[in-house]
Amino acid sequence: MIAQEKLYRRISDAILARLATGEFPVGSRLPTERKLADAYGVSRASVREAVVALEMVGVLELRKGSGIYVVSLGTDEEVETLDIGAFELLEARRGIESEVAALAAVRRSDHDLDKLKRLIAVMRDPDVSISEQADRDFHFTLAGATGNRAMTSVVTDLWAMRERCLLARTIHQRARGGGEDRRAAEHDAVFAAVEARDADAARAAMRVHLEAVIEHLLVMTESEEFEAVRRRIASQRSHIFGRDALIGEAR
Repeated sequence: MIAQEKLYRRISDAILARLATGEFPVGSRLPTERKLADAYGVSRASVREAVVALEMVGVLELRKGSGIYVVSLGTDEEVETLDIGAFELLEARRGIESEVAALAAVRRSDHDLDKLKRLIAVMRDPDVSISEQADRDFHFTLAGATGNRAMTSVVTDLWAMRERCLLARTIHQRARGGGEDRRAAEHDAVFAAVEARDADAARAAMRVHLEAVIEHLLVMTESEEFEAVRRRIASQRSHIFGRDALIGEAR
């Protein structure tokens, strides 16, 4: 395994290798995510990403309140098509956007503050689409407040990956909705630090916010109604691998 390989890929490949040896036959239950995380020396978030990836290609099935079950054998080539995951992206955002917030605190203008404050108010809108757009625009505005075009470009691209990469998009869709007031409060803390020109506090507040997002995704992808998810995944698998279910049935 090369050092640059995606972390979730290393974990999913390790699981696939164990399945290939017959250690976990079809129908058997895998160890818990916590045990897998300990075994591979990674976080639960990284294991969750690998498990969701393997679920999306039809290898594993998450059964609410029961565990992770093997439903078929798969290949690492199928998992490779899924690209970057949500937790991987959030790890990058936590490092980069924390520094963005710190620099914005030093360089922001009064106009930036006015826009950030308005966006936080919109984040509390009960319409999820409106709230999410305001959240995204807050981070873009903060990046713009740095006056650093490279930082703005990186932040924009990280958010674009969230929609462009199937694995990341699927995980975020599972966790969609809920916690709007909490997220608005976290952005309030970032805003207060930026307003006070306190770079250290802005950096810390952004880290707290993005760590809370990671925890939210972990909770929501664990407790979500999996039957609805599996229906979406069946449709996504058809798209990923170019399989036409109607043709398959005709055969």
